[in-house]
Amino acid sequence: MGTAITEALIQNGADVYGLARNENKLKQLKEKFGEKFHNSKVDISQFDQITEWISQNFSDDYSPDILINNAGVGSFGAIDEKPVEDWLQMVNTNLNGAYYMTSQIVPFLKKKKHHTHIINIGSILGTVARENASAYSATKFGLCGFSEALFKELRYFNIKVSVINPGSIATDFFHSSEIEKHQNMLQPKDLADTVIYLLKTPDNLLIDSLSVRPLNPKKP
Repeated sequence: MGTAITEALIQNGADVYGLARNENKLKQLKEKFGEKFHNSKVDISQFDQITEWISQNFSDDYSPDILINNAGVGSFGAIDEKPVEDWLQMVNTNLNGAYYMTSQIVPFLKKKKHHTHIINIGSILGTVARENASAYSATKFGLCGFSEALFKELRYFNIKVSVINPGSIATDFFHSSEIEKHQNMLQPKDLADTVIYLLKTPDNLLIDSLSVRPLNPKKP
């Protein structure tokens, strides 16, 4: 998802600042996208790393217009069989990470005279839960609540807040739940195009929550 969103943003003229814990993946993206992609190895579950990165890259004279909280981890299984470390990793990445990043970027967005946009990438499991996904669903339900409260808080600062809740995506994300990707799953490029669509909506039009599913989710 991150690669597809990065490519779509760059194709539409944006400079993209990408964060990840995987330094090799970041280097590959840098080689692919060149000077329009600014990569940094940052663990968004660590608040001090976020504040340091922001202080090194942004100021009142140079700051982002768009924030996309896309980082996420998922681990699936019975609650009495999953280690507590998995719960903490999901909460710290999926929920705390979005809060940390947003809380530090919003002050820059509030100072802008034009409209800006925060997009949170949630999950359909943040709207309809399923078995063996209690921890992951809890974080994504939380992200939906966070997004709704945030759009009401920030709308009069001309800051849009949207959450996209996709169904199954053709990546290896659900490997731990023994769900294999197939061609009927949502394609990362199509979701990236959906992000661009949201960003191009008229200034006074807000799509605050969007669920996106495969029409036919069954494996061919």
